[in-house]
Amino acid sequence: MTLSPHRDPMGRAIHDHFHRQPLHRLRILSSLFDEDEMPIPTLFRTEAQMPPLERRALSLARGRVLDVGAGAGCHTLALQARGLSDVTAVDVSPLSVEVMQQRGVRQAHCADFFTDSFGEGFDTLLFMMNGLGIAGRLSRLPRLLERARQLLVPGGILLADSTDLRYLFEAPDGTFLPPAEEGYYGEVDYRMVYAGCKGPAFDWLYVDFETLRHVATPLGFRVEKVQEGEHYDFLARLEWKGE
Repeated sequence: MTLSPHRDPMGRAIHDHFHRQPLHRLRILSSLFDEDEMPIPTLFRTEAQMPPLERRALSLARGRVLDVGAGAGCHTLALQARGLSDVTAVDVSPLSVEVMQQRGVRQAHCADFFTDSFGEGFDTLLFMMNGLGIAGRLSRLPRLLERARQLLVPGGILLADSTDLRYLFEAPDGTFLPPAEEGYYGEVDYRMVYAGCKGPAFDWLYVDFETLRHVATPLGFRVEKVQEGEHYDFLARLEWKGE
């Protein structure tokens, strides 16, 4: 489902920054955390400004690429600058897609990854900034991976960075104490607010590597942890073997 411009806080923030309008705080609300804020300029970062996991992912992307949840298009533009000629960016925000097109993204579509048509036969799917989170809940991760299989060529790869939230539930001695309530500890609820624009509440998934491998392997993916970050984050490479 794509977003209405009236309920698209991040899209409005991206639009204002690009058009050099006065900026407001892009607030991130959750029942699990204190209120946070996303620095809007980070959505426009260059490859040199990206963290190591993202730069490594860009170096592994090949062939025909789909950048899922592309935002302001920083990863797509970096891939174009690297010489990849067939990179498609998709996002549910029409305001973000408008900015991407104005920034020089050659193929940008306002589309829902799960339901809309924007082509098939991709060699690489890119899910940056915890992009697998669009699954929402662990129970929906297989649906995301099944959709990925439809879009990938045999031998194609999915590149995703994620964060293991176990650090939120570790005792001082390192003992893992997951929350008592039912459900996977990496499931988070969010709402974003920008000035007077309040977005809809949504679920977001932070999946740890072993759980990702457990879910993806039976679906025909070969799963590899390519690189670890500094704080429970990692880059995963999933290769679709084909039928």
